[in-house]
Amino acid sequence: MIYIELDSTNVYENFGLEYYLATEKLFEETVFLFWRTTPTLMLGRYQNLMEEINLPYVREKGIRLVRRMSGGGTIYTDLGGWQFSFIDRDRGEEIDFRGYLSPILNALEKLSVHGEFNGRNDLCIAGRKFSGNAQYRLGKSIVHHGSLLFDTDIEQMVASTKVDECKIRSKSIQSVRERVCNISEHLQEKISPEVFKRKMIEAIMAADSKSREYKLESSERERVSELAREHFENKEKLYGKNPKFSIEKTGRFPGGKMQFSFEVKEGRIQEAAVSGDFFSTLDEKEIAEAFIGLYFDKDSLYEGLKSRNLEGKIYRISAEEIAEFLG
Repeated sequence: MIYIELDSTNVYENFGLEYYLATEKLFEETVFLFWRTTPTLMLGRYQNLMEEINLPYVREKGIRLVRRMSGGGTIYTDLGGWQFSFIDRDRGEEIDFRGYLSPILNALEKLSVHGEFNGRNDLCIAGRKFSGNAQYRLGKSIVHHGSLLFDTDIEQMVASTKVDECKIRSKSIQSVRERVCNISEHLQEKISPEVFKRKMIEAIMAADSKSREYKLESSERERVSELAREHFENKEKLYGKNPKFSIEKTGRFPGGKMQFSFEVKEGRIQEAAVSGDFFSTLDEKEIAEAFIGLYFDKDSLYEGLKSRNLEGKIYRISAEEIAEFLG
């Protein structure tokens, strides 16, 4: 097994490294990574972003968004948790979670934490989930990655997903607390996330007598950054997997009520209709056309509506107010 130390907390860079190791830097041995991120939501490959996350909250808190190349559900990560990756050669076998999760479970046993595989893709302690996992094939490789809730902010994890009502959010947090747990809750002695990482790596590497560490060259790091930008840090990748969906919203502004109806496909507005009791120097068709082709997020809407000269054309309703309401 080969271990590569990963100091980056940038999710795009870290996924870029996975991609590099799966497609360009091909080792015969299994490569092992242990990493973490600043607050981030990782969407599954086939998920609809608009249905999964609470965009206003995510923007307010500065939570990053990324779309994984693997399937499964949305995962929240922060500096209180860890991610692990195994990059291996694809030997044509069926999806096998247990083989890659055994080293994790064995390492946790060294810390007197008794985890178990639930038979699908989760690891649990006494029935409560602390790790979600996913796999995908890329080129001649198979990539297995998973999360480890160590001291993760559970409340922020819930609030960043799509929850509309405060009452529902309260119940959701209670429900999640019943179903998930942090590993730190089950340790016999309190340790920091950094010490936890060191102990996990030591245990996993010690189990393989041929294990070794590999250090990336500066040129390799530059290539990883290029792959990160190309495959993970762009809106086409984030929004492009979204299926077509309809949305209707009604907002009350200082200048009156506006009703919006949109058809959105792959994150962009394809069709638009606007109505209400507002005043404008434009007709309804001109206002609606200003939205066509824009990404359905606050920043894109604001910049797009300004560049299409909507600013100042609707009485007492600014492009910023519209973008803030819709985004």
